[in-house]
Amino acid sequence: MEVRLLTRSPLANTELKLNIMHFENRHYVVFDLTEVDTIDFSEVMETSADTLRKNLADTQSFVKYEGDQPPSVAALTTKSQEYTHAEILALLAGTDWTDPNAEI
Repeated sequence: MEVRLLTRSPLANTELKLNIMHFENRHYVVFDLTEVDTIDFSEVMETSADTLRKNLADTQSFVKYEGDQPPSVAALTTKSQEYTHAEILALLAGTDWTDPNAEI
């Protein structure tokens, strides 16, 4: 997708093109943290258990990957459905993952 931003100045119209990264081939799976040691971090986009985002209850996390589901993710017994980028954003905006009372 290409987004064009138009700016107007007294001298001329300037067009700025921004390329937006595509997430069409990116997938996300939520799982229970009890299985974190079974994730092969060379197969997913996160680098280690220390870099995982956790839910507020500190019981779940998620991994992201592109293409086919990696073997270590497929082997998880607590894995969720596979989410798209838009779906995971909606999930993470919910009260299980984001404190509604947190100050910005």
